[in-house]
Amino acid sequence: MAIEKKDIAKRIAKELKNGFYVNLGIGIPTLVANYVPKEIEVEFQSENGILGMGPFPIEGKEDADLINAGKQTITSLAGASFFDSAMSFAMIRGKHVNLTILGAMEVSENGDISNWKIPGKLVKGMGGAMDLVASAENIIVAMMHVNKKGYSKLLPKCNLPLTGLKCVKRIVTELAVIDITPQGFFLVEHAPGVSINEIKDATAGKLIIPNNVPEMQF
Repeated sequence: MAIEKKDIAKRIAKELKNGFYVNLGIGIPTLVANYVPKEIEVEFQSENGILGMGPFPIEGKEDADLINAGKQTITSLAGASFFDSAMSFAMIRGKHVNLTILGAMEVSENGDISNWKIPGKLVKGMGGAMDLVASAENIIVAMMHVNKKGYSKLLPKCNLPLTGLKCVKRIVTELAVIDITPQGFFLVEHAPGVSINEIKDATAGKLIIPNNVPEMQF
């Protein structure tokens, strides 16, 4: 039994460290802001120009002028800063972001990522993904393990146009937590109710399975 998208966000929230500056990509990564452990403080950054982003607003309390890079309404925390995109990307390119959490269409076993374009389909543009993957030293991908047709998104080699090369460190999906190693995908945790064989069958790239694989905790 695979977990839900909110559970992927909960698991990634456990990767946050006190004092981190964190960029949240669109999609599943934006949910991470809702599950920050109470004992730590982090600053969420969005490339459209905000530092100090909070969780999603309560229904009926949305401010249409306060949005993230994915044009979703958000909240801001006390002390939040607002600035133009030039300042935002100076922060990203200057390596002042400790952790970047992105969605992906495909990830290869050597850490390449494709997350901005599907040939033949209309897209809004690459957004800040190219700068983020080129500048960030710690990238976690939040994604579904397979696509809508049931094909694996964890591949020997990406088929879609690349966003970045050898940059992903960890992947969290509805099935597992997987690290990128020089030898290939390394299985770190399995989701509750998901067997090792299910993960193996859903992973097209080389998957290294240790003797002991603990269950994912939230």
